[in-house]
Amino acid sequence: MSTLTEIEEAASKLSPEEFAELLRWMREREAAVWDRQIEEDAKSGRLDALHARLQKEDGDEPEVSLDDFLDQAELREKV
Repeated sequence: MSTLTEIEEAASKLSPEEFAELLRWMREREAAVWDRQIEEDAKSGRLDALHARLQKEDGDEPEVSLDDFLDQAELREKV
């Protein structure tokens, strides 16, 4: 039996309160992992192109919508 299966089985036996606490803990862990990744990407320069592009915004209206910008293949290759 895998560890994941064991965790799933244990989670299915939790009370609603315990399950809510587990979810809170998992969300905090996920946020910490995300924060570390962003920090590493910033230090490595992977976000430089994104930062430069955002600096070119014209007032409150970006030249390109964020969704369109993030869909650009050249950005995905650098990140």
